[in-house]
Amino acid sequence: MNLVRAELERLTARRFVQLMVVLLALAFGVTAATTLAGSHQPSPVELAEARAQAADARRQMDEIYQQCVDRVNGNLPPEVEEQYYPADCSEVDPVRQERLPVATDYLTGVFTFGSQARPLLFFLIAFLVLFGFLVGASYIGADLNSGGVVNLLLWRPRRMTVLGTKLGTLLGATLVLSLLASVAYLATFWVIGQTAGLAGQLDADFWRELGALHARGMVLVLLATALGFALATLGRHTSAALGTAAAYAVVWELGARLVLEIVDAPRPDRFMLSSHVGAWLAGEARFWDASGCASSGGGFCDASYTLTGGTALTVLLVLTGVLAVAAFAAFRRRDLI
Repeated sequence: MNLVRAELERLTARRFVQLMVVLLALAFGVTAATTLAGSHQPSPVELAEARAQAADARRQMDEIYQQCVDRVNGNLPPEVEEQYYPADCSEVDPVRQERLPVATDYLTGVFTFGSQARPLLFFLIAFLVLFGFLVGASYIGADLNSGGVVNLLLWRPRRMTVLGTKLGTLLGATLVLSLLASVAYLATFWVIGQTAGLAGQLDADFWRELGALHARGMVLVLLATALGFALATLGRHTSAALGTAAAYAVVWELGARLVLEIVDAPRPDRFMLSSHVGAWLAGEARFWDASGCASSGGGFCDASYTLTGGTALTVLLVLTGVLAVAAFAAFRRRDLI
């Protein structure tokens, strides 16, 4: 019998996996139903008012930029001299802004797929990451604790092959499920936008950015799945992975972060796994370093710093890779009886 097919059957037959799939579908259904109940298609009057408000907001942005330029050139009228303007007027230049106000920003009770698909996708990725970690931990943890791995080794007495097949099957199944869930999830909200809201601006840039976010999210889901699998293998139990994750969150993400802030450690966020997760998903993340302006003498100081997506991915890959190698090494030497 094919080992991959056998592992896939064992994975899909687990009640915990089936329960997690049901909970995943339930969470999606509740989110979609809540969105549908709280949305409506805007009337022509609502659209006209929203367009007028968006146009007025863009006009105010143009006025602020022009006043900033006049201040730099010394042509600012006395009545607006006391207003604050940045030293670099490009910061308020409407052309350089990431996005300009649009009519959908001023519509209430209207679901707009173009503007809300990104936060909805973040929610999906977060749920799939949790799903992957829990399923990965329970899949190997239950087998190790119940003796299922020992029985499997009697049939196929190659430890590395068996554990590698388990991990590969787990990652493949998780990826397929995540892709199917993503398509169903986004398609559902696209239909809601078309029938009970607005589609929004769905140009090539929108789909490219959404696709890039989704791809980064799928990588994160696979890493979380492998991480849960590795921790449970090292601890020989599902609870070992859950306990490690909980201990890390309490001791390091909360406790150590507080200590680093008290002692004014430079750039403390770079030591937090959550910071790297956020930087990878967003492409980059900016943080504020309070100690960076300690010697500025009261002048202007930019104490922000950036974690890039490449650096964050490297950290996540190294962490997962080290734990996976340690898990395989321990599994090879360990007495399983």
